[in-house]
Amino acid sequence: MSGFLASVNNLQDAIIVSQNGADIIDLKEPSQGALGGLSTHTIQTVVDHLWETSVVSATVGDLEADITLILDRIEAVADTGVDYVKVGMFSQRHIEHCLPSFAYHARRGVKIIAVLFADLEFDMLATIHACKQARLCGVMLDTAGKKSGSLRQHRSLEELIQFVSSAQQLGLLTGLAGSLRAQDIATLMPLEADYLGFRTALCRDQVRTAAISECAVKDIRSRIQRDLSHVQHA
Repeated sequence: MSGFLASVNNLQDAIIVSQNGADIIDLKEPSQGALGGLSTHTIQTVVDHLWETSVVSATVGDLEADITLILDRIEAVADTGVDYVKVGMFSQRHIEHCLPSFAYHARRGVKIIAVLFADLEFDMLATIHACKQARLCGVMLDTAGKKSGSLRQHRSLEELIQFVSSAQQLGLLTGLAGSLRAQDIATLMPLEADYLGFRTALCRDQVRTAAISECAVKDIRSRIQRDLSHVQHA
C-alpha cells in the first residue's frame, strides 16, 4: 500500500495536512523551483510543532552540482530534526560526482532520499544502484519542469513499475510524484510505491504556489488507503 505525502511551505499548511491524514509532511518552497528549499528556521518551526505526531521530510533546494554546497545543506536540514532529507539529482554530474559523497552523512544516520526526475535523461537502474551504494534511505521519481507535464506524461506505466520494483528489491523507500492529480491515484496505487507525493492537487484552484485547500487534502486522503507501516521517525 502507498502512503500520502503532502508538500507544504509553512506551519499553517503543515498543520492542515497533518490533521487531515498526510503520512509524510514534505517541506519545500514551490516558488523556488522543483525542490525549492525553505529556511532552516521554518523547517525547525514545523518540526518543533509536529514531531510527536507527524513524519517530516524537507528538501535541500535546487542546488548546483557542488559537493561541498550540497553536503553542507544536507547537514543543516538534518540538524532541524526532520526524518528525511530530500536531495535533487538535476544532472548527470549530480549523479556521478555528488551522489557517492552522500554516504558521509548516511553513515552518520541521516536518512537521505534522492529525487530523480522523469523529465530528465538518466540511467534508471544504474542510478538506483548508486543510491544503494551511497547508503541512501530511498529514491523518489518526480518532475523538474512543472510546466512540462506530469509524471504520467513523461514515463510509461511499465517504467514506473520498473522504478518501484528495482528500488524496493534493494530495500530502498520509494516515492512517485510530479504534478499528480487525484485521478492518477487509482492507476498508481497498484504499483505499491511506499508513498505518492502531491502539491498542486492539494492547492486552492490547483495552483502550485497557492495555499493548501483542506477539502482537496481530504479528497486525496480518501482515495489513498492508509498504511503507516512503511514510514517511521528517524
